[in-house]
Amino acid sequence: MLTDLRIRLDDLQDPRIATFLEEHLTDMRRVSPPESVHALDLDGLRRPDIRFWTAWIDLPAGESLVGTAALKRLDDGHAELKSMRTAASLRGQGIAGRMLAYVVAEAQALGYAQLSLETGSQPFFAPAHALYEKHGFAACAPFGTYIDDPNSRFMTRML
Repeated sequence: MLTDLRIRLDDLQDPRIATFLEEHLTDMRRVSPPESVHALDLDGLRRPDIRFWTAWIDLPAGESLVGTAALKRLDDGHAELKSMRTAASLRGQGIAGRMLAYVVAEAQALGYAQLSLETGSQPFFAPAHALYEKHGFAACAPFGTYIDDPNSRFMTRML
C-alpha cells in the first residue's frame, strides 16, 4: 500500500486531470454500450452539486495523479459516488480503498445518510464490485434518474 498518498479537494484545472478522466471515459465506452455510460466529463464534474477529489503520490518524475472520486448531491440526505478511478499501473495497491473511505467520511461529515453508486455489470467491473461490497455497499434498485439497465449495477449503503 502506498503510504505517501495525498487526497485533496480539486478544482479540475490541472491538465493532468483531463487526461486521466479521458482514459476513464475511454475505458467506460470500450466496455459499455453508449446508453449505459454514465461517467461524467470535466464539465459535468464542475457542476456546483459535485465535489471532486484527486489522489497524488510523488514519483521520481514528480507528483503523479493516481486516483479520482466525486460526490454528487442527490438530495439533503442522499449522495452519489461518481468518477472512482485508479491509475491502471497502480491498481491493487490500496488507492481505491483509501479514496473510497475518504469520500465516505466526507459524505458523513456533510450530513448525508445514504451513499449510492452506479457501476457497470460486465466482468471488467468485478474488482469495483468487490471493493464496494468490502466497504459496506449492497445491491439496490436504480436511484435518482437512473433506469433499470442490464449493463448497470446499482449499490448503496447507509452512513
